Amino acid sequence: MDTIEEVAKFMRSESLLLVTAESCTAGLIAATLADIPGAGKLLDCAFVVYSPEAKKRCLSVKQSTMDRCNLTSEEIAQEMAEGALGNSRANVAVSNTGVVDDTDDDIPAGTQCFAWAFEAGTNGPAVFTETRRFMGDRVAIREASARYALERIPHYFAKLDESKPGK
Repeated sequence: MDTIEEVAKFMRSESLLLVTAESCTAGLIAATLADIPGAGKLLDCAFVVYSPEAKKRCLSVKQSTMDRCNLTSEEIAQEMAEGALGNSRANVAVSNTGVVDDTDDDIPAGTQCFAWAFEAGTNGPAVFTETRRFMGDRVAIREASARYALERIPHYFAKLDESKPGK
């Protein structure tokens, strides 16, 4: 069975509804999930926010975070995920921001920052972040990033349970 199909099955079993906030994948995370039959019950919406202005306007990413952190940072990914979650009816958000080319002297090509945000009740969302580097051309990096973003949903969902009191 395809890994993305397994993720979709997991999402169905846990009643997860996804929103994506995508920069360099430009909607590919949502499109990858949409390839699965029945994805309409798993995907609420997708924000493609390539420019800094779109990140601020659509997802409420703070200018101060942009000034303090590189756009390819876990801090930006976290604000993107939280903004997407707040602007949808979804209960899980996945975001990514990164570089696929040698366009940033400080960050190697293929570097991707991700965030997974889960509705966790009155205390706000539970957010997990990580940075990975993928190799290949633009297409290969974007495809690997999209698949990775989806494949990690079950992993971080399990961490929600681990973080509850008494566990």
